Amino acid sequence: MKDYIIKISLCASFLFLITNCGVSKKDNTVKDLKTDPVTKDTVVYVAPKTSEKKTFFKDSDKETAWVDSIYSKMSLREKVGQLFMISAYSNKDSVHVNEVKKLVQEYKVGGVIFFQGGPVRQAKLTNLYQSKAKVPLFVGIDAEWGLAMRLDSTYRYPWNMTLGAIQDLKLIENVGRNMANENKRIGIHFNFAPVLDINTNPKNPIIGNRSFGEDKVNVSEKAIALMKGVQSQGVFSTGKHFPGHGDTATDSHHALPLVNFSKERLEQIELYPYKRIFDEGLVSVMVGHLNIPSLEPIPNLPSSASYNVVTNLLQKELGFEGLIFTDGLAMKGASNFKGPGDLEIAVILAGNDVLLCPENVPVAVQKLEAAYTENVITEERLAHSVKKILHYKFKAGLNKYKPIDMANIYNDLNPSQNDALHYKLYENAVTVLKNEKEILPIKNLEEKIAYVKLGDDTNSAFISTLKKYTEITEVKDTNLDSLNKELKKFDKVIISFHKVNKPWEKQEFTLTEMLWLKEIAKRNDVILDIFAKPYSLLSINNFDDIEGLVVSYQNSDISQVVSAELLFGAIEAKGKLPVSINNFFKVNEGLSTEKLNRLAFNAPENVNMNPAILSKIDAVAQKAIDGKMAPGMQVLVARKGNVIFQKSYGNQTYENGKKVTNTDLYDVASISKMISTLPNVMQLYDKEKVNLDTKLKDMVPFFAKTNKENIIFKDLLTHYAGLQAWIPFYKATLDPQGKPSEKYYRKVAGSNFTTKVADSLYIRNDYHDTIMKIIADSPLSLKKEYKYSDFTFIILKEYLERKTHKKLEDLSRQNFYSTLGMNNTLYNPLDKFDKSNIAPTEIDTYFRHQVIQGYVHDMAAAMEGGVAGHAGIFSNAMDVAKMMQLYLQKGNYGNKEYFSSQTFDAFNTCYYADKGVQRGLGFDKRIGKDGPTCACVSPSSFGHTGFTGNIAWVDPETEIVYVFLSNRTYPGVNGDENKLAKGKIREEIQQIIQEAIMVK
Repeated sequence: MKDYIIKISLCASFLFLITNCGVSKKDNTVKDLKTDPVTKDTVVYVAPKTSEKKTFFKDSDKETAWVDSIYSKMSLREKVGQLFMISAYSNKDSVHVNEVKKLVQEYKVGGVIFFQGGPVRQAKLTNLYQSKAKVPLFVGIDAEWGLAMRLDSTYRYPWNMTLGAIQDLKLIENVGRNMANENKRIGIHFNFAPVLDINTNPKNPIIGNRSFGEDKVNVSEKAIALMKGVQSQGVFSTGKHFPGHGDTATDSHHALPLVNFSKERLEQIELYPYKRIFDEGLVSVMVGHLNIPSLEPIPNLPSSASYNVVTNLLQKELGFEGLIFTDGLAMKGASNFKGPGDLEIAVILAGNDVLLCPENVPVAVQKLEAAYTENVITEERLAHSVKKILHYKFKAGLNKYKPIDMANIYNDLNPSQNDALHYKLYENAVTVLKNEKEILPIKNLEEKIAYVKLGDDTNSAFISTLKKYTEITEVKDTNLDSLNKELKKFDKVIISFHKVNKPWEKQEFTLTEMLWLKEIAKRNDVILDIFAKPYSLLSINNFDDIEGLVVSYQNSDISQVVSAELLFGAIEAKGKLPVSINNFFKVNEGLSTEKLNRLAFNAPENVNMNPAILSKIDAVAQKAIDGKMAPGMQVLVARKGNVIFQKSYGNQTYENGKKVTNTDLYDVASISKMISTLPNVMQLYDKEKVNLDTKLKDMVPFFAKTNKENIIFKDLLTHYAGLQAWIPFYKATLDPQGKPSEKYYRKVAGSNFTTKVADSLYIRNDYHDTIMKIIADSPLSLKKEYKYSDFTFIILKEYLERKTHKKLEDLSRQNFYSTLGMNNTLYNPLDKFDKSNIAPTEIDTYFRHQVIQGYVHDMAAAMEGGVAGHAGIFSNAMDVAKMMQLYLQKGNYGNKEYFSSQTFDAFNTCYYADKGVQRGLGFDKRIGKDGPTCACVSPSSFGHTGFTGNIAWVDPETEIVYVFLSNRTYPGVNGDENKLAKGKIREEIQQIIQEAIMVK
């Protein structure tokens, strides 16, 4: 190991150094005292106390015996062949395949490194090439961010620079572990990672995002963590590009980069991660093609061919004993130095073990054999590398080689757990650099927010996730002045910058984009979110007008989802910048942000759910569609505050091809009670405007001196008041032919006919009073028993509007929807949404005589102009889930209290359980096998169903929110059987959800 270097000022005493810098005669020996020619500091060279390095792969007697046995039987050709690892592709033709086979059979090469292709094709070729080898081959690959760096149909992990922003090293170790298992699955022994280059040069053309960053400690820790993960699974890591390719402006694929630093600087920066990772047991190193005058005095001698670098520095000074690979010998940084054969001799004499990607193997083999015969390469030198190679082949299990199993390779390489880890990685990587005016997270969802996209890559996951939190207006214009004029209408502007997810592509702002960003930021409160490498910020010369700055590093679907979550506080910011941005932001900077208890989005595994079991929902949904139980549906599952399943199935109708999407609206029928009327009532209860024993005559004086005047609040909401279930109010308004009577309806709105029932149908404005009188005059059940009645919530609407002097639709919007971000939840959706985005509920042949689409299905609610206490709400699964999460969190959402937890508990109590009434105040409860749920949910669970084919249910014990929306009533169910209920589709899905919970 190289000596540690300790610097002190010239005026410092040597005694102080010995006493206070951890240097003692017992542990160390002071070797020399010199002056640094650059800093003029006194430099004390201290020999460290010797300690045994960690190793994951120790030799054994059995191993040594196998190596000696193989080596002793080898011909010179076989020994020389072991030194080569040749290029192989699985996307090339048979000519290439035959060339590789020839090199394996005739030139006895020891390994292959695969480049572009596909995993199944590569596995087949690996089996083929291995079958031709006398000594099993090493198989290597550059898989710095997973197999996807080279192979299609494989998983792409974040780049190293993205990982460099993460503070939790266990996550990086998990990445290495996953990558190793994928390598093993297709017979790979060496992953040429981690990259140990410290990218201190932002203009580095070849390293950049491949580096963990510019801070040597951060790079070292991340590289060690990745290496530990890889090698823990029996795959070998190769650190690269020794002694350091981070501070170069030249790509060694095309020329020889100059690294013009002193050895002291190299010791302090470039070599630092190597010293640390060697102590942790790194198996192998790749030596780069670099021109380093301070280490090698011969001009333009590549470091890979330098004895001073490979032997004196790497092996003797740093004490590295593992395998040493050259970088690709066909790269111009090496091949411009010497031609085939001569180059291979030079790098072997320099001290390398494995010759990677040679240009011409036959020529190189011939010249190496000649060099051996002429004693230029001695037997001792050859045996040193070949035996080392054989030792690692034994450690890789090649002494008991087995062909790759070809079954299920694609599925094995793409397990769902990868996404789970990917979410965690971005949750820990996304970095906030500015947060002026506490613009992040966005708390006030009532603000008008605009969105502007920059960059030329996709942004669909980002904008769709933003819209799941609140209403976002996408503003587009080709003219900057027009754009700024439009943006004046908004309180905040989110700007995102998206560049293609390729590490070597340029990711800078264009001059036009720079101008637009500057001018928009000058006039608006702006949040800028960068889905590109952090170096893209270098071209911005002033950040003063940007209030919020977020670096999301890469433009992937998951990074976009996670970043949108962060903007709205569903997660907190944890990342730290791995590189500096001019003088504006320093390396390791990163602000924390507040976490709000809003719904987030995640992979099932991260909340202990089994995605394979959840996937069974697909078949149940299809069964319902095939059985004509409903033409289409939305299903959402959330757990522990994370949406982990959200899918839409089928079409809006059986006749058309309009597929259901997650944003489509459904008539949620009686779920309206729970997500509109009930929460408003709970707020009044919370303010002590009403209590459990308040009488109906005091709530709604209209009912005084009726048979209902003494019904108490508790009985009303538990359906224990004896009210009738329902009255078909509409029938009294039909003519003898069963059509809407002209006495009550008009086709065109008029002075006394403004209450719209459906297309071209308006009812008399005073008919509401008639409905209320019919309810008031209706009989009560003589027997005290549970009887579900829509009258309860029709009455409660009356109570709310009289008490607050506001319309129910306004109350719900103002008190809940606008602040919860439920912008897709409303009465009379055609006032805001296009009809094509609303699933129709029925072809009405008995009342309105038209397709009911965008108008409430319930006849009484329709006669109330679409706004009723018991029905009328249109929504989608995502919005309904927000209200259900509010209930799960006992009245708190987005860190805003809507009502107290005590109030929620009061409403979720079964007051008449001893009488067999399984109802809370407005909430349905579990009723065993007869519904409305499967028996699998807990007694504390609650929710509601809807006549049109819906359920929204919460189980506090498992922290699960389940929403199912459909239009099972289409095309018509007047007198028809409820196939969806009889088929127990909603219950079957709920059972699957319960079974998907994984026991820890």
